[in-house]
Amino acid sequence: MTDRLKHKSCIVTGGARGLGRAIAEAFINEGASVLITDIDEAAGVKTAQEIGAIFAAQDVTDEARWPEIVALCQSEFGGLDVLVNNAGLAQIGEGLSPEDSELGSWRNMFQVNVEGVFMGCRAALPALRKQGGGSIINMSSVASLVPTPFFTAYGASKAAVTHLSTSVALHGAPDKIRCNSVHPGQIQTHMHNDIVKDAATKAGAPLDVVEADFASRIPMGAFQQAGDIANMVVFLASDDSAHITGTQMVVDGGMQLSN
Repeated sequence: MTDRLKHKSCIVTGGARGLGRAIAEAFINEGASVLITDIDEAAGVKTAQEIGAIFAAQDVTDEARWPEIVALCQSEFGGLDVLVNNAGLAQIGEGLSPEDSELGSWRNMFQVNVEGVFMGCRAALPALRKQGGGSIINMSSVASLVPTPFFTAYGASKAAVTHLSTSVALHGAPDKIRCNSVHPGQIQTHMHNDIVKDAATKAGAPLDVVEADFASRIPMGAFQQAGDIANMVVFLASDDSAHITGTQMVVDGGMQLSN
């Protein structure tokens, strides 16, 4: 613990489990006050109790809920310094190509992954300006930087997040509000495990064989852990990155290089 985030008030969406929980816990270990939100209320309450955060139920696609979340952070902690837009959806497998994707699935993906992030940025900007600046960190994906014909909607939605982040960065720069996107590769979380299980089922192959196949596509030969990504997010939330904005921070073990 180095107290890099001491006196900072932070919101982490999708914070009940997986990457969101790892980010929230890393923030707390660095001295931050953290409000985690999640659509899963039971898991969110449990996580908040375990890591020392506070919790509020939130569906990031609910426009009216966003100002309430920001106001709660301000009332509990005295302001807002950092927003991490982490909540999102992922799909992979058959029927997700540009030719086969269903419009309903496409719209659902964009509603959560893009509209949710947009509304988060919009709600946070006035609060961050009031604080004299701050940091917005949007979770994108390496899928936004390479072709993804096997999960078209997901890749396109994350590409939209990447572009949105640069626009928010330029808009917020005069007020010392930074915005960056983080691009993980394959992280071993519950979401990753679900994707691997689904791929194994559809391929009729053993789980360990599919897992090994996924890992073989990473030049460094190993999946990222949630803590690897959390370390990058802590850096972007801290004053160590005071002049970094509008960037795409890739943490993928070299996956982008092999595409």
